[in-house]
Amino acid sequence: MSLQATSSPSRSWLTGMREAIPLLGGYVPVAISFGLIATQAGFSAWEAVLISTLIYAGASQFLFVGMVAAGAPLWLVVAMTLLINVRHVVYAPNLAPWLTSSRWWPWLMHGLTDQVFAVAHARLPQLPASQRLGWFTGAALLAWLSWIGGTALGAVAGGELVARWALMGEILPFALPALFLVLIAPRFTSRRWSLALAITIGTALLLTMSGLTNVAIPLAAVCGALCFYSVKFVTTGKGERHE
Repeated sequence: MSLQATSSPSRSWLTGMREAIPLLGGYVPVAISFGLIATQAGFSAWEAVLISTLIYAGASQFLFVGMVAAGAPLWLVVAMTLLINVRHVVYAPNLAPWLTSSRWWPWLMHGLTDQVFAVAHARLPQLPASQRLGWFTGAALLAWLSWIGGTALGAVAGGELVARWALMGEILPFALPALFLVLIAPRFTSRRWSLALAITIGTALLLTMSGLTNVAIPLAAVCGALCFYSVKFVTTGKGERHE
């Protein structure tokens, strides 16, 4: 008997939590890394946990902590954080067809992350409408709590772990870049994606080396996106001329 047939609406949140467990392999190490980096930047353990609880934005949290520690103006910190999270404008419309009517969805969208979106986008269409709210609640809640718990562990015990195992101090800061490398690595099989990613990485490195650290990420992202869509336009144009 299928899982859909055996799961009742009231128990669907357990199914969501169970199916989100594989996400913890990426969440917990990165969260520990954030907690450690936040305290090293001068934030208290409670402040680090509060950031993960309220902002809960992965890469934006690292950027937020780094810019605040560097003394960047508040308006720029807020603008950069929002700019990185603008990708949610794309996520929401892709999930909208599968969101049943409920007043809880606006609150649950706080738990929408890259990984939760990927799982939900594949899983929600397979579920009966009565189970979707519960499933998303369970999956998002597990991911959120694991991120908060990992942050607390990194903030409270991260320093001791690094003192005991010095190599962890070199490994943990690389957890977030490693996670993104895993996400983008499959894209290098496409010439178009490879060119766009190479331009993005190259632009970010050049701007950073030039001292423009605060604007390196958004400008590099814009350059990569322009390259990606320009190549598509040129390819389409050639195809139309060929026809």
